[in-house]
Amino acid sequence: MPSLPTAKDDQAPVGHQIRDLRKAKRMTLARLAEHIGRSVGYVSQVERGLSEVSIPTLTRIAEALEVQIAWFFQQGEPAAAEEREFIVRAANRRRLRYTGTGVTEELLSPALSGESLMVLTRTEPGADSGEPIRREVEESGFVKCGLLALSIDGRWHRLSEGDSFCLPRGTTHQFRNPGDAPCEVVWILTPANY
Repeated sequence: MPSLPTAKDDQAPVGHQIRDLRKAKRMTLARLAEHIGRSVGYVSQVERGLSEVSIPTLTRIAEALEVQIAWFFQQGEPAAAEEREFIVRAANRRRLRYTGTGVTEELLSPALSGESLMVLTRTEPGADSGEPIRREVEESGFVKCGLLALSIDGRWHRLSEGDSFCLPRGTTHQFRNPGDAPCEVVWILTPANY
């Protein structure tokens, strides 16, 4: 199992962001736990960086806190003014680590307000997305490197480097890395709602 982020990491763990946003919205641990269908103890452990948080769980947390999941992406260095709306430098990507899951995402789009959103997902060997994901956007993907096992409405497919896919709105999917090297997938979500 991948190690959990520590306070020494260059980014605040997602749990700290959840706690800060929950408190800013004056929501109790119990209310957040009830909204996402988990225990108060689990939410407390996520906020302290002691328990993993899957993509579907973070999506439910974002809904409960009335933000898009993209809110949790950590900002890299600010872009030069003349590039800000158009270019994202590799070293300055906004990143999101799903605590303890082996999944990290980087925002490839320069803004969250465009017609589409592009995200790079890195999945460590043996790691997965957790429970099924269902979004009301069209999602397309390109396997940049590694192996990807992708479940589309319950049916599993194995994709390799260079393969691509498209999931219509409302399609239920899951993914995992069955290989022994990291897998990177570039996702495009249309409209830009993540």
